Amino acid sequence: MPTPSSDTRKGTRAQWAQNAALRLVIGAALALPYGWRVPLMGWAARTIVAPLAGWRRRIRENLAYVRPDLPEAEVARLTRAVPDNVGRTLIEIYSGADFVERARAAPIEGPGLAALEAARAEGRPVILVTAHFGNYDVARANLIGRGHNMGALYRAMSNPWFNDHYVAAISRIGTPMFEQGRRGMSQLVRHIKGGGVLGILTDLNAYGSPALDYFGKPALTSTITAELALKYDAALIPIYSVRQPDGLSFVVRVEAPIAPSDPATMTQAVNDNLEALVREHMDQWFWIHRRWKLRNKSPEKLRALRPGGN
Repeated sequence: MPTPSSDTRKGTRAQWAQNAALRLVIGAALALPYGWRVPLMGWAARTIVAPLAGWRRRIRENLAYVRPDLPEAEVARLTRAVPDNVGRTLIEIYSGADFVERARAAPIEGPGLAALEAARAEGRPVILVTAHFGNYDVARANLIGRGHNMGALYRAMSNPWFNDHYVAAISRIGTPMFEQGRRGMSQLVRHIKGGGVLGILTDLNAYGSPALDYFGKPALTSTITAELALKYDAALIPIYSVRQPDGLSFVVRVEAPIAPSDPATMTQAVNDNLEALVREHMDQWFWIHRRWKLRNKSPEKLRALRPGGN
């Protein structure tokens, strides 16, 4: 592994050290059988990473903001369960063929499945909108295994050393992969125009986007999926991979297509759909994200960020 002084990429010594530690942990976990490594990484994220990285505090802050009704016992459970799912997801993504085999064996169901298959038969493009829920790469591997021309948009990690092997890991699950940016968007558009299927994660804070509701609070939400769907006559379908009680298997859930209207209305429908699912499985959404960065904005500024300034 190169040292900070021998590598020309722009990164800090702290990022280099963080990546070195992660590589060591991931490498050690991958030496174990799949059925051991996944729960072990869940345990490590829950008991070691979560308190050091401040995840527990962030989970509590988010829950206090949008679910103040939760009893303390449930909040405490989620501060353990959410990092556990994050740790499992990370090592699953790095598990290559072991993970892909399990993901492709997952049952797929839901009201949107027929629409997805109909679009493939017609050669119509599909945009699958998903979130940091369960393990978001299960659906991608599953659909590739079923013969869908499945691509995905990803955001590069801020740590350049970690980003290199992370992109390699997600690419082993399936390609094409499109990096967020001008070049990636150009490749993505060609993929859609060719009748391909595209997966996009849309549950992160997106500066420059309108403030839409999520758990009853304003959250900056990208409308790019709806805009692309309208522009290229693509079906916009939410899809999620729900982790099962054994902690290792999944069910892929395909929701009903979002009716075409305008980007803000369609994206709000996506948020509402995700919220309903998260309420069913509170421990599977990544509550560690800073999703509600508008919480301290004045009512006047919030109105200006709403669609149409309302």
